[in-house]
Amino acid sequence: MERTAVVIGGGASGIFCAINLARESENVRVIVLEKSARLLAKVSISGGGRCNVTHDCSDIRDMAEAYPRGKHFVRKAFHTFFSPDTVDWFASRGVKLKTEKDGRMFPVTDSSATIINCLLREADQFKVDIRIQTAVTGLRRRDEKWEIDTERGHVKEKVEADFVCVATGGYPKATQYDWLRETGHSIVPPVPSLFTFNAPDDPITKLMGISAEKAEIRIPAWKIRETGPVLITHWGVSGPAVIRLSAWLARDMHACDYTTTVWINWLPSYTEQSFRETLHGYRNTHGSESVIGKSPFGLANRLWEYLAKKAGVEQETWARLPAAVQNKLASLVTAYPLVIKGKTTFKEEFVTAGGISTSEVNPDTMESRLQPRLYFTGEVLDVDGITGGYNFQHAWTSGMKAARHISLNTVS
Repeated sequence: MERTAVVIGGGASGIFCAINLARESENVRVIVLEKSARLLAKVSISGGGRCNVTHDCSDIRDMAEAYPRGKHFVRKAFHTFFSPDTVDWFASRGVKLKTEKDGRMFPVTDSSATIINCLLREADQFKVDIRIQTAVTGLRRRDEKWEIDTERGHVKEKVEADFVCVATGGYPKATQYDWLRETGHSIVPPVPSLFTFNAPDDPITKLMGISAEKAEIRIPAWKIRETGPVLITHWGVSGPAVIRLSAWLARDMHACDYTTTVWINWLPSYTEQSFRETLHGYRNTHGSESVIGKSPFGLANRLWEYLAKKAGVEQETWARLPAAVQNKLASLVTAYPLVIKGKTTFKEEFVTAGGISTSEVNPDTMESRLQPRLYFTGEVLDVDGITGGYNFQHAWTSGMKAARHISLNTVS
């Protein structure tokens, strides 16, 4: 007897669930309901249009540490479908991935279209019924079936299903989860994650476009720090180190209305004390050279000049640099205070922290612990990772596990 499985959401985890379920279960009719006109929208824009498919990691515990929320949940889930499995899955379909020096993995074509085309070919091959521009407005249990309220334009329709997988992604507003609350599930309030910091009052923004390849950014109040590229923008600071820090502090930053002070060490191989000593040594080794000029420490020349002038350097040589100015320069280079007032969403990697409580979902199957034959995958769960392919890996893993469990249940 044919069963019907409905996947709500046409993003990475939803499509991955649908195609793997259709492939493994000939007696299941698989329907995908996507409210927008586009499938796999985040896949398309991820990584600047290259699609950061996953992260190169063979240790589940190490990978789990990249999830500010949900690390215990993913650690259990990864045991049966992990990063190497993702690589193999795509490779077996003719899509080879490459690893960059920071561990991020992309298709060798450097095009997200490669990933999208692969997934949609699978959907077509296994006859997944995809319905775009179809919004879901309600979900309820009717005896042994699920009844789904849908809207397509002005046309309303009820769809009946034996199994439902919710893969809608995260919602920015708590009220958008109301239709899922009606199934009895708890919602962890959503807040943005993966964003950049606004610093509208700091003149450093005049250096927009300048970056430090390895800087440390920290907020002492929360004892969190990240090291990596930091980019100065016309609104504040961005770059991988900033984006990762925002993930760890998503709820703290939301609670303080994105107003705080961050400290940037532009040369994290130095402490303030060791850098002060290095500057003092320059009096002897570079005494006749001008302080302002070519940066002697690998920083961009414009950034070095800005920091030096802010410390009070004028036209002095190293030998004639006043001690007070030298100490101020050491402080600005290793602990630059940046007053943050607001955030800017990092659109390519936008993620929501919050969603369906993981305590109500079985990480081995993605099935609800409260409602049989109801599954949750991807970002609709209260699981989110830092940048680097971690959120997509959770999408692939959760989608595959839901597909496999539904497939097993259809046999009975």
